[in-house]
Formats: sequence, structure tokens, C-alpha cells
Amino acid sequence: MDNAGWRAQRRSAAPAAVRYRGPDGRFTPVERQALPIPEHFIGGFNLNAGPPATPPPVPPKGPSDLKMPQVSNVSTGSVAHMSAVERSRNLRQARMHPHLQIMCGPLLRFDTMDEHGVWHGAVLVVTADVGSVYEPYPTLTYSWDPDQRRSSFTRTHRATSTNGRSFDLGPHPADPAAMSYAPVIERSPADGPRSQARQADGQEIWVYEGNGGCVSLSKITPQADGPCSTHWYSYSLSWCRTSTFWRFHIQIPLSETEMRVRYNLNSGQDIEFVVPGRNETMRIAAYSCNGFSAGVNPDDFRGPGFQSGYDPVWVDLLLKHSEKPFHVLMGGGDQLYCDGLVREPEMQEWLTNADQEAKKRMPLTQEITEAIDRFYFNHYCNAFRSGAFARANSSMCVLIDGFGSYPDDLMRSPIFGHIGSRGYFFFLLFQCFISPEIDGYDDRPGGHWCKSLVIGAPGPFIPFPSHSILARLGPTTAILMLDCRAERMLTQVCSQEEYRKVLGRVNALSPNTDHLIIQLGIPIAYPRMVFLETMLSSKLNPLVNLSRSGTLLKGFVNKFNADAELLDDLNDHWTSKHHKTERNWFVEQLQSIALNQRLRISFVSGDVHCGAVGVFKTLVKNKKQPDIQPAIDFRYMVNIVTSAIVNTPPPGAVLSLVNSLSTKTHSTMHSVNTDETMIPLFQTDTDGARLKSPYIIGRRNWCSISRDTESGEMVFDLRVEKMKGHGVTVGYVTRVPAPRWQAPPR
Repeated sequence: MDNAGWRAQRRSAAPAAVRYRGPDGRFTPVERQALPIPEHFIGGFNLNAGPPATPPPVPPKGPSDLKMPQVSNVSTGSVAHMSAVERSRNLRQARMHPHLQIMCGPLLRFDTMDEHGVWHGAVLVVTADVGSVYEPYPTLTYSWDPDQRRSSFTRTHRATSTNGRSFDLGPHPADPAAMSYAPVIERSPADGPRSQARQADGQEIWVYEGNGGCVSLSKITPQADGPCSTHWYSYSLSWCRTSTFWRFHIQIPLSETEMRVRYNLNSGQDIEFVVPGRNETMRIAAYSCNGFSAGVNPDDFRGPGFQSGYDPVWVDLLLKHSEKPFHVLMGGGDQLYCDGLVREPEMQEWLTNADQEAKKRMPLTQEITEAIDRFYFNHYCNAFRSGAFARANSSMCVLIDGFGSYPDDLMRSPIFGHIGSRGYFFFLLFQCFISPEIDGYDDRPGGHWCKSLVIGAPGPFIPFPSHSILARLGPTTAILMLDCRAERMLTQVCSQEEYRKVLGRVNALSPNTDHLIIQLGIPIAYPRMVFLETMLSSKLNPLVNLSRSGTLLKGFVNKFNADAELLDDLNDHWTSKHHKTERNWFVEQLQSIALNQRLRISFVSGDVHCGAVGVFKTLVKNKKQPDIQPAIDFRYMVNIVTSAIVNTPPPGAVLSLVNSLSTKTHSTMHSVNTDETMIPLFQTDTDGARLKSPYIIGRRNWCSISRDTESGEMVFDLRVEKMKGHGVTVGYVTRVPAPRWQAPPR
């Protein structure tokens, strides 16, 4: 649950959107416009400058005009013994050639490992057309050395925050927010005889055309014959009017052991990631809810030494990554909070219309169309290139909070439907690196660049089919990321066509696969809140009526259709009365697959801003008998709930309520010999104190997932923030056994 009722109250108290038209006749947007990243920053860290306030200068034409940024924290003694050539080579800042004006990226995406042991993935970069040189097209160079030892992964360019903690964020060319993390130059080991390097040419997959305009800027120039004089200039913002999305495909033959891969864009700054050995299972870092709800002050979660309340738990994740690299970063929903769209000035006339029927009939104007695209583009660019999150970016995501769980007539209305449509489009673009116009919808082998893609049926409200992902994480492990948004309705999570195709692909997994991780944005094994659904959906609910009338509780109902704000979150849940039958059927289908394929299935979810572990297992009707051992129970499926890595936990009263509901017996699946419950994982708090309610923990968190090579168990280590804002976590481990039952003969 996304803390929605409380979020709405805070949002209602926020200042209204400013409705001011500039000289060009356009409204002034509320979402901060994403400006190109300064050129000198692309070669490394910009330690002193904030976000750019003026258009970037024309890139220099000759090497004599280059001004290298100052490198800090480099010990003189460490380089004094080198020759001049060695010092130049080791201290030179990488520069892109030809020059590219970066708006966002590079973003890295894992696709799958194929049966031949080849790692497939892609890189996405967004560039501003004015200021970039596309002759020749952008090129990505990547290299690796199979003979590199594991010790070479440990970096030495560490920075120390003001609270005394040492953490490594590494050089990332798109992070204007991380100004306190200064790198120390590290000499790279020489490449061995088996090292390889490849190049990938950029593919143009989409062009964003933004809003133009002009802004007046002053420039103070010293005069030779007297005091400084001030000259005024008017820059057209057309320099960032169009931006191009470039995609680069990567293929890496895996070695016997894991290895580091370096890549750069147009010979610029090297960035690196780690791929597993051919016969190893990938290590995963899972997270969800990467943002703050409206009305939450991020500084309340900013501990000593951090630039932002967004960063502390991400820095903890990156610290663990520097110690033992993760191969995959798995987003479990809400990578981007889009609530701010309702503050844009063009949306106000529609949002403030009290006549709900008139609101549904309001036409989609060109101004609103441009405002929606402007918001999504700027919001993605600003979020995906900022802070520690920019270091770790690889993603899947959901849409604007609750889309698909409102009444059908509202979701079919011109404006609301367009919000969902463009939200899904930008999700495909920024997070999946997919452009439907370029890539099409053919998910047969060889028909789509994304080998792990499973395309479902067209959505009832969104003009795109669902895009689910089924990827191999190694010879024995796979992951299914089920698209639960594109086809969602109030009474449906996924269509039968999507289930048919996805489950068909799961049935066709290699016989060696013994564990399937299923990522669902919303928990499938979690306490029910049916009584709350019933109360909030009642037309006689006095709280809803008072809020609609404007008498009291103005934030209690949402801005779209004046229903209770919390109701759309509850309608999202698999355990909602609208989805319970579908949920039970889905679990039964997975149980059948688990039995026949001898496949252990586990779920990972987010959304609810709590840490928890739910579980399905075989029902033991005689309470005097012990449960079936999990290793031989094909119905044993845990649901790891990791939420949130950034957002605030629910209030204490809500946590107490959910904890109390966790002990309730649910008989909804007893007819198919299935029991469900919550695991009392949190016997102690992060400081070691005994907890009275051990089922749900209300602290920020993320989850480390790995395979125990000796036992075959999957280890889910839920990393829970010890003290708010300090970026230190405590682990709570759930071990899931490999399948030990005998599959029936086929």
C-alpha cells in the first residue's frame, strides 16, 4: 500500500501549480526542465558546479582549446615517480570524440544469457541534438579480459563522507547531484593476451521534441579601459528542443569465471559492470519505491554526509556491490514517482473540474498532450541521472500510481487514457529500451532484439500489448518479470492471452532450471484488507462524502474521480476482492508447473513500503502433524516483499494493523490443499531489541539475492535500514531450498 490516504492529505496542502505563460505563450512547467549535462562533466566528476543555468558552450574544435577539469584527491607522491608520459596517460581525463551533449545516461540493461553462454544486453543514451556531433554516428566500445582476477574488481578510488563512512560510487558521467564523492585516479591493469574489444554502433530509436522558448541571461565582461560592463543576451531554448534516444546492443561470450566489462561512449569516460561465469547464477539486488510520496520532506531521511534523502540506502547497496558485485539490478515497481504530473499548469482545468461526467468528456488538447510528454521526459532525465541511483540504473517499472484500478469509463476518457498511454510509452523507452514503432511486436525467436521478451494481448485502455520478461540468470535459474499494468482493469490483472504465452514459455524452460523467481510489483501473499475495501467503496461512507463536499478531509479523495484515495491502492492488490479469484487460479497454475517441472518458484514484490515475507505451502489439516518439509513441498513458494529503498514507511498505526492481520488464517485456497501465511522473520529490531510484531517491518530496505552453490538454496537477504538516513543496513535472511520432490513421469 502506497501510504495513499496520508499522501493525499499532504498533497492537498501543497502549493497549487503556478499558471504563468511565458513570452512564447506557453505555460511555465512545474517539473524542472532537464538541461544538457555540462561538457566538462562528461569526462568525470564535477565537484563544484550545480545544475547548469545557461546553454553549454560550443565544443572546442582543437585540442589546444581543451580545458581539463581539476582532479582532486590525487596524492603527489603516488605519481611523482612516473615519467612525464606515464603521468599524462594516467591523469588524462577521458573526452568524447565526436562530442555528444548528454541529457541522460548511459543506462545499462540486461536482457538474458542464451543457451550458448552469451550475455545479451543494451545501453541507452539520450543526447541533445544541438551541441552533439552525429558524424559519424555515436559508437560504444566495450572490452573484457577473461584472465582478470577477482581481486581486480576491488576499487581504490574511495571517498569518505562527513560521518566517517567510506563508500565507493565510482565515476559515472551523469550525476550532477553527487558533488561530494571525489574519485582518486586508479591505474588499470594491463589487458592480457585473451582480452577482447568490440564496438556497437548507435541505433536511433526515438526523437523527443520539447517545448521551445527564450530566457534572458547576463554576462559580465571586464573592460581594458575601465570597470566591468554588463552585456545582456537572449538565448533560445531551442538548443535543447530535440533530443535523440540512442540504443547500443552488447553481446559478451561468458568465460569460466566472472569478469569485469568496461565500456565507453565515443572514447569517453570508462564505465564498468560485472558479468558472471558461464556456469554461475547471477547475483541480484532487488528494490522498489525509488522516490518520495508527495508531501514527504526528503531531508527528513538525509543522514550526516549525504547530499539527499534519496541516497543513503542506495549507497548501502552500492557498498555491498563494491565488496561483491551484483550482476543484475531488479526494479520491483515505482522506480519513478509520477504524482507530480497533476501539478503541471496545463492539467489544472481538467483536475479541478468538480463535475465528474464533464471531466470524462473533456477533450485532449495539444497543450495537454505536450505537457504530458514534457513531464515524463524531464522527470525521467532528472531522476535517472541524479544521485546514487544513477550509478545503479537497470530497470523495470509500473505506471502512474494505480492506473488500471479506476472505473472503466474514467480510464477510457481522453485525458486520463492519454496519461496512461504515454506513461507506458516512456516506460518502454527509458526502462526497457524498446520503441514499438522501430521494434514491432514479434516476440518469436529472432523477431525482436529483446530475446527475453514475451508480448501479450493489447491493453484495454493502453494502446500497447503487455511486455513481460523471461530471462535466464544462469544454467539453473530464471526470472519472470510479469507485466501487470498494460492489460490491467479493475477486474483483471493480466489477460488469458498473456497468461497463455507466459506460462507456455515457463513450461519450455530448460530441464536444468530448478528455480524460477517471479517479480510482481504488488505482493501476492500478503495480509487481506477486505473490510477496508468495503468501507471505502461504500457510497454511505461519511468520510468520502465529507471530502467530496469540500467540508473536511479535502485530501481524502483522489483528484481523478473523487473516490477514496486509498481505494485505488487496495484495488491494485492481488488479494483484493476484484482479483482474488484470478490470483488463486494463477497460484494453482504455478503449483502445477512446479510439480511437473521440478521447479522451485519464489516471488519478489514491492509497493507496500514494508519488509515482509509471505508463503504458500501445502495445507496440513491435522494440526497435530508437522508441516511438510519445504524441500519436498512443491507448493512451498515464498513472497519476499522489499519496499521501499527511498520512500517513507507507513504510520505506526498502519504497521500495527497489518501485523495483526498477518496472524489471521486464510482458507481461500484450502480447497486445493494450499495454506498461506506470513513468516515471523523479524524477531528482533535492527538494534537487537525484541519485537512484539515479527511479521512486518516498517523501515527502508532492499534485498540481496544469491544462490548457495553448495546447498542449491536461494538466499534472500532483506537489508533493512538500521537508523533513518544513515545508510547502514541489517540483514534478515530467508533461505529457500532447491526442489527435492520427484516429478511425475511425463
